[in-house]
Amino acid sequence: MSRREKIEAMLAEDPDDTFLRYSLAMELRSEGKTQQSLLLLDALMADTPPCVSAFFMAAQQLVDLDEVDLARDRLRVGIDQARAQGDSHAAAEMSDYLAALGSSDL
Repeated sequence: MSRREKIEAMLAEDPDDTFLRYSLAMELRSEGKTQQSLLLLDALMADTPPCVSAFFMAAQQLVDLDEVDLARDRLRVGIDQARAQGDSHAAAEMSDYLAALGSSDL
C-alpha cells in the first residue's frame, strides 16, 4: 500500500482531519498531481479556522505553475489568517516569500 493509499484509508475513517487532508495534498504534489493538490489546499483554506500552512503551500505550487499573481493573493490572505490565529512565524515566512516574489505592479 502506497503512502497516499494509507492516508486515503485514514481519511475514510476521519474525513475532517486537517492534518490528513494536508498530508494528502502534499502527497499528491509529490506525485505531480498539482491540480488535485491545489483543490485540497483550497478546501483547507476555506475551513473554519483556515489551515494557515495551506496558503503557503498553495502559493508555492502556483509559482511553479507561473501563476505568480494568484500566489501573491494566497500569501496576502494567508498572512492575514496567520496573524489572526497568532502564528507570527507563519506570517513572517509568507511575508518573506511574498517579498521574494517581488511587486505585482511591474
